Amino acid sequence: MKVVSLEPGAWRDACLARLCAAIHGTQAGLTPLLAFSGTRHLLFPAEGARLWALVDDRGRPLALALLVLDESGEGMAVTLAATLEANREPLRRLIRDLALNAPLAIEPTPAMDEAFLHECGLSRWVEDGHGRRVGLSFQHPAALSGRLSAPLTFDEQAVLRRFKQERAFFEAEKHAFVEGLEALPAT
Repeated sequence: MKVVSLEPGAWRDACLARLCAAIHGTQAGLTPLLAFSGTRHLLFPAEGARLWALVDDRGRPLALALLVLDESGEGMAVTLAATLEANREPLRRLIRDLALNAPLAIEPTPAMDEAFLHECGLSRWVEDGHGRRVGLSFQHPAALSGRLSAPLTFDEQAVLRRFKQERAFFEAEKHAFVEGLEALPAT
């Protein structure tokens, strides 16, 4: 198994679609499609995000994580992460490897609680601007200063408006999302 950065193209889009569906669910209305489209068309082109995967010996992804630059450009936040397996070990291995090599900040979620993140090597904790605890890798600049920059985001309402105003764009995004899910079926 190894950790790889997914390059632009159909395979990265398929992995992003699977990650958005794993996080938001396939029955969550437009939410997974908004995350997919906004990341694809706004964060990736601006080089504000990278998609990483832990892959097996055949190149099949076992866990995925979306890293987004923070507003200062010095750190990265894991904004989406999920295992594609029945257990969390692939996700633990992916986050641990990323934490060893990148200035990561991760907010705990039900799937990745503080204990899990601590096992992944995130041993420093600070509060973000909203009072939520965030785990940091040792390279993250906020580990020393305590000041945490927010990750880059995109305006979901603007993406939704584009869906409503440009029917062809909406249909193309929906097709790309469904095609990605079919290319990388859930395990």
